[in-house]
Formats: sequence, C-alpha cells, structure tokens
Amino acid sequence: MPDPHTLTVPPLRIHQREALAALAGAWDDAEHPRAWVVLPPGAGKTRVGLEAVAAELRAHPDTRAVVLAPNTAIQSQWIAEAQTLGLDASDDKSLASPLTCLTYQSLAVFDSEAADDDDSTTTVVDRLHPNGVALFDRIRAEPRLVLVLDECHHLLEVWGRLLAELLEAVDRAHVLALTATPPESLAGEQRALVDQLFGSIRYRVSVPAVVKEGHLAPFDELVWLTTPTPTEEDWLTSEALRFTELTTLLTTPGFGSVGFYEWLTARFVEPVPATTTWAALAEREPDLCDSALRMHHAGLLALPVGARLREEHRHAPSAEDWVRLLGDWLLHHVAESDNPADAEVLAVVKAALPSVGYQWTRRGVRRGRSTVERVLARSYAKPGAAAQIIAAEHAAIGERTRALVLCDHERASATVPVTLAGVLDAEAGSALAALDALLADPDTALLHPMLVTGSVVAASEATLRDLVAFVADRDLDLAAKLVIEAGAGAVSTCTSGWTSRTWVGHVTAFFEAGRTQVLVGTRGLLGEGWNARGVSTLIDLTTATTLTAVVQTRGRALRTDPTWPDKVATNWTVVCVSEAHLKGDNDWFRLVRKHQGFHGVDADGDIVDGVAHIEASFSPYAPPPVASFDALNARMLVAAADRDAIREAWAVGEPYEDVTLTALRVRPATSPVVVPPDEVVALTPAPPTWRLASDGMTTDSPVPATSWRTPLALAAGTAGVGGATTFVGPWAVAAAGTVGVLATLGQAAVTGRDHADTLTQWVRSQLALTTGVPPLEAVAAAVADGLAAAGLTSVGAPGLAVDVHPGGEYRFRLVGTETDAEVFAVAFDEAIGPVGAPRYIVSRFTDAQAPDDPIRTRAGARKALQAARASAEAWHPVPTVLGRNATSANHYLAAWRRWVGEGRLLAAAKPEGAGIVAAVSGEDPFAATTVMRRHWS
Repeated sequence: MPDPHTLTVPPLRIHQREALAALAGAWDDAEHPRAWVVLPPGAGKTRVGLEAVAAELRAHPDTRAVVLAPNTAIQSQWIAEAQTLGLDASDDKSLASPLTCLTYQSLAVFDSEAADDDDSTTTVVDRLHPNGVALFDRIRAEPRLVLVLDECHHLLEVWGRLLAELLEAVDRAHVLALTATPPESLAGEQRALVDQLFGSIRYRVSVPAVVKEGHLAPFDELVWLTTPTPTEEDWLTSEALRFTELTTLLTTPGFGSVGFYEWLTARFVEPVPATTTWAALAEREPDLCDSALRMHHAGLLALPVGARLREEHRHAPSAEDWVRLLGDWLLHHVAESDNPADAEVLAVVKAALPSVGYQWTRRGVRRGRSTVERVLARSYAKPGAAAQIIAAEHAAIGERTRALVLCDHERASATVPVTLAGVLDAEAGSALAALDALLADPDTALLHPMLVTGSVVAASEATLRDLVAFVADRDLDLAAKLVIEAGAGAVSTCTSGWTSRTWVGHVTAFFEAGRTQVLVGTRGLLGEGWNARGVSTLIDLTTATTLTAVVQTRGRALRTDPTWPDKVATNWTVVCVSEAHLKGDNDWFRLVRKHQGFHGVDADGDIVDGVAHIEASFSPYAPPPVASFDALNARMLVAAADRDAIREAWAVGEPYEDVTLTALRVRPATSPVVVPPDEVVALTPAPPTWRLASDGMTTDSPVPATSWRTPLALAAGTAGVGGATTFVGPWAVAAAGTVGVLATLGQAAVTGRDHADTLTQWVRSQLALTTGVPPLEAVAAAVADGLAAAGLTSVGAPGLAVDVHPGGEYRFRLVGTETDAEVFAVAFDEAIGPVGAPRYIVSRFTDAQAPDDPIRTRAGARKALQAARASAEAWHPVPTVLGRNATSANHYLAAWRRWVGEGRLLAAAKPEGAGIVAAVSGEDPFAATTVMRRHWS
C-alpha cells in the first residue's frame, strides 16, 4: 500500500465538507444511523464515502467497512482512491481488511433452483447461492459495521428486496447511500423504498452548483437536428398513407352515424356551459381535454367556453391526440352502435391504427410496437450527423478534441421486421454502424476513431497497430499476446489476448493521450464509472431518457482536466425528425424527456431545465419545422465554437443558492414597458396612486399647480426617459423608472392661458387609467401577499422578482423556497387567466366617468375625482389555492385592494356570484401567453 505521507491528497471541496457534516449528524442517530446523499458525477462521491469511513476507523479501530458498487470499474476506483488516502482496502470477500470493496453482484448471486421457487413467502436471502449467503452472513456478523452503497439506485432497480433484508439484518450499522440520481427521478415504488430505508435526503448538491464551484467543467447543451435518409423518408411517407386517408375520411359526411367531428363537438363544446364548466370537464378528463384544445388550435374544433390555450395546446395535434380522441369515439359510440355504417368505421380505423403504433382491443385503443419509432431512433442519418459535429469541434479546438460517441448497443438486434426490409439493416443504430460512418468520412477518419465495448475493440488496422505499440510501452507481455484481425471494410478488431477488464483501461489511456480523438462505445460500458478527464465533446445517440441515464451520460464530459484549466464541454444530442409521418416527432419528444429536470444555461444566461436551455424557441410540445433545421444547426455550431462565451455564461465562482424556483414567463398582448435591445429591466411593484370605488375616486397624485411663469406643454399620451417609454398605468411608470403624465404634472407648474384645459385634461387622464387592465406586477404582488397571509407561502410581495426582457416578455418569480415558487407560479397563472369555473371571483371597479364641464381650479380637480363613479366592474378569478375557503379568499381580497384597487369578493356558489361567473366565463382580460420554467440560482 502506498505510504500516505508521500502522497498529495487534494483538499476537500465545499460540497464534500458539507456532505460530511450532514452525514455526521445522521450517524449520531443511534436508532437509525442511515443517510442518503446525492452528488452528481464528478463531484467526488467516492471521496465523501472514504472520508466518512476513515473517520469511523479512527474513532473505532475495530470497525469493518464494506462498500458495494455497481460494477468492477467503480469497485476498482474505490480501492485505488482508498489506498491513495492511506486506507487498507481490498476486494477479498473474507472481510479481513478494514475496508472491503465489492460489487452488488458478488452479494446477489442467486441459486438457480431457489430462483425458480414461486413461494411468495420465501425471502430473497433464502434464494441466494451459498456463496451469497456466506457473504451476507459475514456482513451481518460484524459487530461494528459501516456499509456504503454506491450508486444505490441500482439496488433500488434490481435488488430492492435484498437491500431491505440486508439493512434489517444490520439495523445498527452506519449506512451511507450515495447516488448521482436526483430523487425526483425515482419511480413511486423506488421512492417509497428509499423513504423507508433511508428517510429524507441528508445532503444534495446540483450539477450547476458544482460547476459554479469550479469542480465540474462549464458546458453547453446542444442539439443536431436531422431528417431521415431518402430511403427512410420514402418508407415513412408510405407508412403514413393509411392514417392520412383515415383523417380525410373523418371529414366525409356519412362516415359513421355520428361523425368524428360531430362527436368532438358533442363531447367538448356543447356541454360547456350548458351542463358543466370547462374547468370541471378538464379536471375530470385532462388528457382528452388537452387533445381537444390542440384540435381547436388546428382549426378543427370550436373553442369551448372558458377554455384557455396554454403553451402545450398551441401546436398541431400529435398522433397520440388523434388516437386518444378516436379511441373515445370508438369506445363510447362506434363500437356500441348497431348501425352498419359504424361497423364500417370500426373496421377502417382498426386497419389504420397500426400505422401509428396502436391497435384496437375490446377495451379500447392500446399502444403496440411502432416500426416508425425504430426507424427514427436508428436512422442512418444520425452517424452522419455525428461526423459533422466532430469535424466542426475539431476545427474549433483542434488537438484538444476528445469526442465520445455513446450508443445503446454494440450491435443492433440480429433480426429486422419484415416491413423494414431494404430500409434498415441489423446494424442500424449500433456502435459499429457509427464507427463505420466515422471511418468513411475523411474529416473524422484522420482523428483515428475507435470502438470499445464489453466484447470488442475495433478501429482501422493502422490505429489498432498504434494501440498495440502504446500498450507495449505500458505492458510489454500483454502487447505480445494481442492479435489484430481484419474485418469487413475498413474495420479491424483486436480482441485476442485480453478481456474488457484489461482493455478498457488501456484504450482510455490511449484516448486521453490523443492517439485516438474519437471514442465510440456503449452507454453501459463508457457511462457510469468510466472516467476520462479530457472528454471535450459528448455525442448522445442513445434512446435512454431517464434522468438517471442523462445525468450519468453527461457526467462523462463534465469532469475537469488538470492539464486543461479552461476546459469547456459540449454535450450534443442527435435528433431525427420527419414531417412525412404523424409520429415523425417521436425522437424530438425523446429529447424533451432527456432534458426534463436537467439544467443548462440558456441564451439569457439563466440556468433552466428543459429544452429551452438549448434554444429559446424550442418547445417541449412540438419540434421546430424541418425548414429551420439548417439554420438551427448552424447556430449550434457557432455556439459550440465560442467556448469563452459558454464559460462566461456560467459565471464560475459567483455566489449561488442552489435552489430551483419555478418562474412564470408572461407575454402580454401589449407591454407597458419598452426595453432596450439586449437589456433586462427589473420592476419593483408599487401600489396604485389612485383608487376607484363604486362611490368615487381617491388619488395620491398631487393635483398640478397652476402658474404663469414657466411654460409647460402637456404632451398627448406620455413622455418617458429619452421620449421612448409608454405605459398603461401609474404602477408601470413608478416601477420602470419612467416619467409619465402624473409624475410630470405632479412635479412642475402648469402655465399658460389654457390652464383650465390642462387641469381638465389631467383629470380625464386620471380617470382614463381606470380602463384597461391593471399592471401584471400589481396582480403578482397581490397574489404573493395573499398566499403569504393565508399561510401558503413563507414570503409575500417583498420576495417577488419581476424582470422585463427585450421584446416585452415578463418573468415572475417568488424568491422563497422551491415550494413557495411553484405555488406562486401556478396561482399567478390562474389569476391572470380567463374566468373558468373558480370558487371565488374578485372585481375591480372600472370606467370612471369624466366631467362634462371644464375644471378651472385644483380644488375643482379634487372634487371632480371624488365625485367620479364607476360605470363598470371587471371580474377576475381567485386562484384555486386561495379559493379553497372563505378565509383564504378574503386574504386575497385584502391584498388585491392594497395592490390593484378597490373591489368585491363573491362566491361562485351563491346566486349573485353564480350569475356573474356564467356571464363572464371565458373572458380573458389580460390575453396573456404564459409559460412555466424552472430557474436555478
């Protein structure tokens, strides 16, 4: 074992120290000394575990520590790093060393006969092979045990019951569960098991936080959009024909006793508001209602009263939408009908459904196998796209290029569906197909691409000969055993004389030395546990979409490189989209799932999750048009080449809070604030300077003085800083720092012979402010204070952050806890939305009447305002969370009066409220488009 006094051990990072402090607190619990710690790949989970073990060994020398890891690569890393720290570690199952590092598989070895036992009362331990039982008993017998479960999500996925039995057997052991998997990605059963076994998370840190600390490389998430090859596109076009014919038939009169569109109208339009409300219908059947609104967006259905199109509705109906609505029609009308016309409809629809990956059963429509999805996922256009990306990366960073291309499999399945004969072959989508493409492209062939998997090392013959020479410098005896075998085309292999346990390390070193600058492999081998610090570029060709897989995959590129202090990584996903088929967007939605919960920097420098951090125009609900692909790809290449801009956007070293807050982005019909290009204006909500009640108007704005000394012309409209600002109310003026009519007249004297006209115009301008809608930031403040007063959030309007971006988009956040932010975003979205079916509604008085006679004095101006009467009352929904009971609703009313103006609160269940809700249902005063995003800060 190395002498620890001769080794340089790096200091603990901030998040490592914090994790250890949290862990110590957990282990002080004598009844349940267990902890769950979440650290992303590259954040130093192994160091945290070893420091915790070392502390226990120092305090109690009789302790035995056991680490269970998911594979031999990670097991070896634990042993190597333990020895670097001066710990006595081994992989001996006798547990003779103070620290033993094993794989999960070494424990979970099942007896084949016991495994076939169907007795549900049999424990998992009873089904272990004798070797597994012996190891289980040795672990259980240790009087003082520390058990570390690395990447514990593997146990949850595969050996959850075994883990539960092991922890029950060692209930007083100190247990540390380490994982890079965020808890929100765990399935229901897995999350329940974690809660049962470990309780709440003791410590977690996010990827952005570790980047900010400088312990992970700044990175950019990018996408390359491609279309299928001509052969694939022709097949998709022909495959789509049957369903296209069906959608045409649906418009034909007499196609069914009740036509499809007639059925949709009867299901979603006519019942509202005759027998129900849209809100009630959407709550009862959310998926169907969402699909119906997308049909409306496509011009195929009227908009139901009270419905509001959100971001997810503003795109063409997907295959799933069509199938979901067709299934409802078939199941509840066509299949039940005795009409011969309906029997014909059922036969036609049944025949068309397989073309979009579905089938009809007696219980309704069910998802089936989709060859369309296979064509898109394994398109031959993808390896070609990878070659273009690598060539561009090499042009940008030259010798620093270390590209990692990850695929699902070394070889695709040996059989291809008959329907795909001549379209895809057995190797489509495989790592071997990717290597072929890279060797065939002269721009990437010069980078000596190489393939490494668990069963093969492959490259050009020249590259493999260089590899053997490289191995000879490291292990001459091993190199002498290696044999290079020529294969088909340009691909040769070198798999004789060694195994994957040996060759992965040598190939990795070969890659890091730059002898190959492109490494192709499978996610299983070159994913979790594989480290190469120099990886500059990741190209994801996999179909994996779980957050676990995405975090682990991205982690390969994010490690810092001591030889490259300014390293910046680019993570590319290749996506194949076809407009020839209704399911041609399937690969796009795979991209969307990959980025749900994964954070990146967007064009504004905000750290957000979802596809919006790749490109602001990207929607999680529909791909961009194919015609835009070339321009988008060019934009991605430009972004990837500017490594300095990527690093600057991450602002490494600046303070952070490591919280993710839901923000509501609002684009109003008209914006009251003009923002200079490339600037962001922060707004501070301010209460209104006037209040209009049913019996008169009061104002805090001073009535302008009149004088004959200094000429002042009152401009029609408003005057802003530089003469460029417009506004719709005094809140916007105060918030945006602009100077409008009120501020101008309140600070200067009005002069000239027409001072009576000026005073009259001023009063009328005050009264004109009672028309239109209140500023968004005023309503946001009312929502925030209402939530806080009701005890639903920990912070009110003082925690409200409002920014206006170029183009007029508002961004609202409540800066409190993550729960506070989410509750606020949902409630504010409802508050500025159309009136649907709220339990309470709140009003504001509007349209004050201007005086007919001229006003000659300031006293007359005050009197005219006080005499003003509201001629109308506008109604707005009380957000659901604030409308659950009268107490919460009244808290909102109080906040509304403070921030927006005078108004009334009515319950929709009472006669007056019910009548008003029926009258204004569907009205949308703000006509705003809203989008929710999760911002990290």
